[in-house]
Amino acid sequence: MPDLLIELFSEEIPARMQARAGEDLKKRITDGLVEAGLTYAYAAALSTPRRLVLAVEGLLDASPTQREERKGPKVGAPEQAVEGFLRGAGISRDQLEERETPKGAIYFATIEKPGRPAAAIVAEVLEDTIRNFPWPKSMRWGAGSLRWVRPLQSILCILTTEAGAEVVPLDIDGIKAGDSTAGHRFMAPARFSVTSFEDYQVKLKRAFVVLDPAERAEHIWNDAQNMAFAAGLELVEDKGLLAEVAGLVEWPVVLMGQIGSEFLDLPAEVLQTSMREHQKFFSVRNPKTGRIERFVTVANRETADNGATILAGNQKVLSARLADAKFFWDNDLRAAHAGMDAWVQALENVTFHNKLGSQGDRIRRIAALARELAPVVGAEADQAEQAATLAKADLSSEMVFEFPELQGLMGRYYIAASGQDAAIAAVAQDHYSPLGPSDEVPTAPLSVIVALADKLDTLTGFWAIDEKPTGSKDPFALRRAALGVIRLVLANDLRLPLDRSIDAQLLRHKYHASNGEAALRDLIEEIADHGVFGAAFETIKEKLGDAGALEALAGDVPDLSADLLAFIHDRLKVFLRDEGIRHDVIDACIAMAGNDDLNLLVKRARALNTVIATEDGENLVQGFKRANNILTQAEEKDGVEYSFGADIKFAEADSEKALFAALEQAESKINVALKAEDFAAAMTAMAALRAPVDAFFDQVQVNSDNQVVRRNRLNLLSQIRKVCSSVADLTRIDG
Repeated sequence: MPDLLIELFSEEIPARMQARAGEDLKKRITDGLVEAGLTYAYAAALSTPRRLVLAVEGLLDASPTQREERKGPKVGAPEQAVEGFLRGAGISRDQLEERETPKGAIYFATIEKPGRPAAAIVAEVLEDTIRNFPWPKSMRWGAGSLRWVRPLQSILCILTTEAGAEVVPLDIDGIKAGDSTAGHRFMAPARFSVTSFEDYQVKLKRAFVVLDPAERAEHIWNDAQNMAFAAGLELVEDKGLLAEVAGLVEWPVVLMGQIGSEFLDLPAEVLQTSMREHQKFFSVRNPKTGRIERFVTVANRETADNGATILAGNQKVLSARLADAKFFWDNDLRAAHAGMDAWVQALENVTFHNKLGSQGDRIRRIAALARELAPVVGAEADQAEQAATLAKADLSSEMVFEFPELQGLMGRYYIAASGQDAAIAAVAQDHYSPLGPSDEVPTAPLSVIVALADKLDTLTGFWAIDEKPTGSKDPFALRRAALGVIRLVLANDLRLPLDRSIDAQLLRHKYHASNGEAALRDLIEEIADHGVFGAAFETIKEKLGDAGALEALAGDVPDLSADLLAFIHDRLKVFLRDEGIRHDVIDACIAMAGNDDLNLLVKRARALNTVIATEDGENLVQGFKRANNILTQAEEKDGVEYSFGADIKFAEADSEKALFAALEQAESKINVALKAEDFAAAMTAMAALRAPVDAFFDQVQVNSDNQVVRRNRLNLLSQIRKVCSSVADLTRIDG
């Protein structure tokens, strides 16, 4: 079985595209080979800045011969039908075979397709892959029509067997496949021939090319760590930068340089960001002070002066870059010392969204909501409002304009420099979190409240203008915002009725759209003081006598609020999936009152999930459903509702009497447990009904001929439904 080696040699491929391109090359080639009948044992893709490489082991030397049997027309069919079948099968008349079938004599044809040599199939698949390669961006060059990420210079394609290497015949727009490649652009540019993948790897290494990107990354990291350790410093870990730099060099040479003393007082994050973004330098930190004092760069060649000239050039360019950063830092600090008001005011002229107003409008909404939410975490309302007002002020700073990824972090520095409390300064950095499922959740009270207000304002704003996520499209990261709300509430064990906050914030967006009617302000205040939209609307309507412009909101806001809460509940289901909590369990708890209190909802769901995983819980659910089905059918048939209470004096069977006692006892325990929000105890009390419910259905016929007994038993089933439904809506449990 031959081994296949492919190398596509070009000008430099952007580092960010190399890994994906290698996987695309592997998938397209191997899929094409298998589809053509060539199976293989193993395939691996590798890449350097100038080459994509695929090695395939254990390839068949030819595709197998295929035999296909086709059923034709009946014997004696019109000649035209027979001729059409012959043409479609590609055979002559003497190759037809007559066979007797239950439907009479039928013509059959056996078509044999001989196998094809591997070289022909590889050439065909490789040409199709090259011509249709899915680069994010590609280019044409010269007079040809071929497109590639950068000009394609040569193609190496060989099949290796024990007898030697065979070049696969291929010519794509004048680029002929061969058995040669080139080494390092500067250190070994001459071309050389190879006979196998092992030979290729060895000769490339001699030509100063490390083929495996993982090997290049490991070499860079180890050398950089050793240099930092030797200087009594430590390398700042940056896996993303390491992967990128490994894609920029074929022969990594690690060098460590000095940072000018005039820049050492810049915040470590500023130094690290500037060096990473502009120069692709690693930061080297003093573990005693936490300051970034040196940098590591990776050259693509060895030099006679051991990199001295390269380092000198890099240090010169770095000094220019850091001079800009220092200029921004000094200017921003002067502005911060004068107070943050000018920066906050500048955000009035920055559009957040054309339908949602400016960043200034947004900040006022967030600050108002943060003020209302402050008691939830025991924070001072004035502090919460002030923290929210300043949280995004650094968006006006020169440093954040240059390095947007430093937003929040720079705000923390600047707010502290302006003389504000450290807890308020911390909000600027923390309120963006959590940014994802693994990001750290803030725990400081002010940070938690402003983070919640920020995310709720984002969600309600885009719901108010009907810009909701659709399918896989979520341009405003609303799913992430909803997950952030969930994690903030659960991680901080908050008791927060979301309905109230959602309604109030939706109205703030409507308030902005309606140019500030006084009645809307009153309605928002009523919601903040007393509850959700409906009660607040009626209060304002009575106060005003005529709700006027508010009438249009009476249906709009509650509908939007319910829809947004359902969206958050959907994200909660996804979030709890890793805990093993079933979607139907959450649905059963969402159906209960108070489902906008996520903390309460999750505690109920966890307790129910635990109970129905037990035998008693599972069987009780089945018993409940049996009772509910019988009761529902009887109510539909009789046209009455059996919910007026059963009387034990009409009970006949012992199991019937026992169920009366069990329900009374369970209801008492469940009511006490629910009042204390002890859902585990409530679920346990409910599960204890399993035995008496089972015994009742085993020994008692509900639809008795005695109508008094029948009605009493149906009312008893209603009591089962009532008691169990006080814990969760068990009708929503699957199975």
